[in-house]
Amino acid sequence: MVDHGHSPQEITARIGAPPGRGVLRDVIYGAIDGSVTTFAIVAGVAGAGLSPFIIVALGLANVLADGFSMAAGNYSGTKAELDNLKRLRQVEECHIQHYPEGERAEAREILRLKGLSGPVLEAATDAICADKEAWINLMMEGEYGASPVDPEPMRAALATFAAFLVAGMVPLLPFLFGLASAFSVSVWLTLITFFCIGAMKSHWALTPWWRSGGETLAIGGAAALMAYGVGSLFQI
Repeated sequence: MVDHGHSPQEITARIGAPPGRGVLRDVIYGAIDGSVTTFAIVAGVAGAGLSPFIIVALGLANVLADGFSMAAGNYSGTKAELDNLKRLRQVEECHIQHYPEGERAEAREILRLKGLSGPVLEAATDAICADKEAWINLMMEGEYGASPVDPEPMRAALATFAAFLVAGMVPLLPFLFGLASAFSVSVWLTLITFFCIGAMKSHWALTPWWRSGGETLAIGGAAALMAYGVGSLFQI
């Protein structure tokens, strides 16, 4: 399936400004955790036979506090990754300044492993090493496996928090609206959410949508079943 063009202008624009990893991982991570943890509280409290008011209070507290905690954790982790990349760039810049021949040999080996050889390899090495920024970028990718696009901590945190809030509110909706058989409705809404998250995830994978949805449904359902079982042990 072709999802982008290959005209000279399109190639220049796309390769010159790669999008990076995006927020797919953060959204899926936040959505699954939001629905699982919130429904785990709903199922646990319902299993213990407590009132809908307690379910809503604990559920809302979880959505806000745990969602913020996850976002903060993702921000800190992504920020640490970004700081490490900056440190590695400084290391490579220092090595190029003090050990240029050794770094040139490393650059040549990286290009050789990409399939270049003979005069083409030597010419490519000369060209890369003539541009300090290109040289550092090549070393970052070839020596450390780093992406050419730096991660964005705040964007990752906001995506995680938003996905957690949206998915985490689903199990609480029947209780917020005071529906009859609120727990049963919450179960079905949450299971549908699990399946939809998995099906959406398949858009960026080779797995069929129904299989991806089923896998996420099984994982979330297992967590919910365990939470309900534990809550049942303390039923009053």
